[in-house]
Amino acid sequence: MSLDTEITSNALPEGFRLEEFTLLGTIGHGGFSIVYLAYDAMLDNQVAIKEYMPSSVAARLAGLTVSVKSDRYQEAFTAGLNSFINEARLLRQFDHPTVVKVYRFFEANGTAYMVMPYYQGVTLKQWLKDRATPPDEAWLKTVLRPILDAMELIHARQCFHRDIAPDNIMMLEDGRPILLDFGAARRVIGDMTQSLTAILKPGFAPIEQYADIPGMRQGAWTDVYALAGVLYYALTGVAPVTSVSRVVTDSLPSLRATLAGKYSDQFLHGIDAALKVRPEDRLQSAEQFRLALGIERVEATTTLATDSSAKLQYPLGHSTQTIPPPLSAPEAIETFKASDGLAPLRNASRPQTRTMIAGLALIVGGIVLGLTWFSQTPKSTLAPASDVPKKFPTELASSVKEQPPVQVTAPAPAPA
Repeated sequence: MSLDTEITSNALPEGFRLEEFTLLGTIGHGGFSIVYLAYDAMLDNQVAIKEYMPSSVAARLAGLTVSVKSDRYQEAFTAGLNSFINEARLLRQFDHPTVVKVYRFFEANGTAYMVMPYYQGVTLKQWLKDRATPPDEAWLKTVLRPILDAMELIHARQCFHRDIAPDNIMMLEDGRPILLDFGAARRVIGDMTQSLTAILKPGFAPIEQYADIPGMRQGAWTDVYALAGVLYYALTGVAPVTSVSRVVTDSLPSLRATLAGKYSDQFLHGIDAALKVRPEDRLQSAEQFRLALGIERVEATTTLATDSSAKLQYPLGHSTQTIPPPLSAPEAIETFKASDGLAPLRNASRPQTRTMIAGLALIVGGIVLGLTWFSQTPKSTLAPASDVPKKFPTELASSVKEQPPVQVTAPAPAPA
């Protein structure tokens, strides 16, 4: 992500103070938002700030305030603004190294802003263009593993990206992928203004995103189709045939037929199964897609490779929101148990276990010593009979009243 010197008419000027941030320039801009590079004076570091700016329905006035172009756009602008804020609030809850992080969000100048880390890298689209040959299967699997893991996390919260594409996946300098731009506000405005062509990426958007067709709901399978389209693009260099044109006549060639021998049959078959036109025919979840591609689940660390010879490692750093392996998959459970992800738990439990064992040993030892002392104590040293309960404490609590002292002789020794 490089600093762009082009400043649009809607962008805030360089040096503008926004809360505790000073804008250093424009990183990127599109039809629905502008992203700035900014300096955080409180933390003394650089951040990226995304501003809600739907240029199709709003513009920045001379006083730097964002306002709708016409009253008829007010409803769409407000709905998009609310969706932008809700998306920021949702992303704020996620803690996954492959999902774009949101530090905070706020409203100002008639619009809203997200404060995010300043990621340095290139998009997957640009990374693929810079290569002379398509990436190998091993590299693709190492990149897919954390992306599928992140998809499972967001899908478990009933949140769907719905805009996965090569230009919305950033490859950082350490080889780690980042899912960018959920674009919730863009979809809301597109739906309300009927400008679907502005919000959908042909080739990567499944048929259920083009219209509200009965029986074609959007869900996890929607993101599965888009990610399969990214893989198709990575292997062939072109985007898949648009899903709308495939409804009448499916002219998309099977990867198992066109790339046989270059990649494993299982890998190609998994992509084909995720690119089925009708939602009910394709793979339904990120977990199903993972298994179909033959990608193992790794909980502790993932190894990413910039090519087949250079590899980098980074920690996944899962939060408590991470989805554990399904209990119905014994192999996944055994893999999880054998991974390093459980090692800290095992190590952390040992001091507690030792403490419990030592405590129990002391208690048992105390009881034994007490019984030994009682049995060896002379009869004359025993307490008066009035101080010795005649029943168990539980019986005394409910039935025994205070009785006057009675002098009795020392009781006979109890049998062992």
